Amino acid sequence: MPVLLVLLASALFGTTGTTRALGLPDLDPVVTGALRIALGGLLLAVIALARRRPRLALPPGRPVAWRALLLVAAGTAGVVVYQPAFFAGVRANGVAVGTLVALGSSPVFTGLWSWLALRRRPSSRWFLCTAIAVLGVVLLSGLLDGGASPVSPAGAVASLAAGVAYSTYTLGVKGLLDRGWSTTAAVGAVFGTAGVVSALELAVVGDGGITTGPQLLAVLWLGVMTTTAAYLLFTRGLERLPAATVSTLTLAEPVVAAVLGVLVLGERLSAPAIVGGLLLLLALSLLALPRAGAAVPDALPTT
Repeated sequence: MPVLLVLLASALFGTTGTTRALGLPDLDPVVTGALRIALGGLLLAVIALARRRPRLALPPGRPVAWRALLLVAAGTAGVVVYQPAFFAGVRANGVAVGTLVALGSSPVFTGLWSWLALRRRPSSRWFLCTAIAVLGVVLLSGLLDGGASPVSPAGAVASLAAGVAYSTYTLGVKGLLDRGWSTTAAVGAVFGTAGVVSALELAVVGDGGITTGPQLLAVLWLGVMTTTAAYLLFTRGLERLPAATVSTLTLAEPVVAAVLGVLVLGERLSAPAIVGGLLLLLALSLLALPRAGAAVPDALPTT
C-alpha cells in the first residue's frame, strides 16, 4: 500500500508540466510556482489544523524542538526553491525532458544526503535501481542523441536544482515523521510555511494577470490536485518507506510526464529515449518488489 500511494501521488505530480503548458504557457516560472504553493500549501495547512491532535505539538525538550524547526525550514526551502527551478527547466527543455532530469536526479541527491547527513546507507537494491534509473534519464534527456534539438544547459541546471530541492523537501518531512509527527502535521507545517512565503512573493511580483477560465482551472489543478492531494498521498507513503526508496519511486512522475508530453503536447521521443523510459519502469518494478521477510519494500525498522 505505501508503494501504491507514492505512485499515485507521482502520477498527479506528472501532470504538472502539461498543465502549465496548456493553461499557463507564458506565465513566469516564479509566478507559476508561487501561485501553486500559495493555494496548495495554505490548503494543506488548513487541513492540518482541522485534524490537529495533541500529538501534533512539537515534542518536549528544547533540542528536539530546535531540530524540528530546522527540519520544517529545510522542507520549506525545498518546496519554495523547487517550484521556479522545475518550471524553468520545463519551459527550456519541454515537459518530458525537464521533468525527467529534475526527478531523475532527485533519488541520487536524496540517497547521498541520507548517507552523508543521516548516516543511513541506502540498500544495495537502491543502488542498483538508481543506477538503472539514472541511465534511463540520460537516454530520455537526449544528451546522447546528437540530434538537432540539443538540451538547453541553463534548463538542465534549473532541473538539477529542482532535483536537489525535491530531495531536501523529502528528507525534511521524513525527519519530522521519524520524530513522531503525523502526516498532516508534517506536510501542513512545511507547506503552510511555504504557502505564506509564496503569498508574500506574489505580493511583490504580482499574479501574472490570471483572468481567463483556462488559466484559473490550471491554477486550481496545480494547487489542489498536484499539491494538496498529491503531497498528502506522497507523505502517507513516506511514513513507512525510507526517503531514498520513496524518491526513487517518484520516478513514475517523469514517466507520466513524458507520456503526456508526447500524447497531449506533441513532443517527440527518440528511440534511445523510449529505451530510457523502459529502464525507468524496470527500476521502479525492481524497487517495488518486497524483500524476503519484509512487509513492505525496504521498510523502516519497527524498533
